Amino acid sequence: MTAFQFRLERVRALRERGEDLAKEELAGALSRRTDCEERLRRTAQTLDAAREQQRSLAAAPTSAIDLIARQQYLERVERDRVAGQQDLVRHEAEVEQRRAALVVAARDRQALERLKERQRIDHVRELARVEGAAMDEIALTLHRRRAP
Repeated sequence: MTAFQFRLERVRALRERGEDLAKEELAGALSRRTDCEERLRRTAQTLDAAREQQRSLAAAPTSAIDLIARQQYLERVERDRVAGQQDLVRHEAEVEQRRAALVVAARDRQALERLKERQRIDHVRELARVEGAAMDEIALTLHRRRAP
């Protein structure tokens, strides 16, 4: 009898590669989300600093142009913060999508792995049965030779 060969090995290898690709995509999405969180944190710090500066300079005499410029800067930083929050929401959705794709890819690969293992076990049993039958035949032949 021949060695065990899983007929769907190519499909299993493709599924395994698909799972690896899904892992890489999830890692990339997690990295992008982390970068976005860091940018949002820095923007929040910039916004806090701008507000603090505006409060500290409120008592000092300033021109209208300076007040307008500070207010525009504050509004721009606030818009950046809101845009950063929206980006973070998009990145969170992407992470969840990639995580779900990984779960599906892993489940598909594991199904083929279980099938391969069951077929391997069946092959081993059949091999043992054939070998047992051959050993029985040898024993029967030896017994017949020794019998008077």
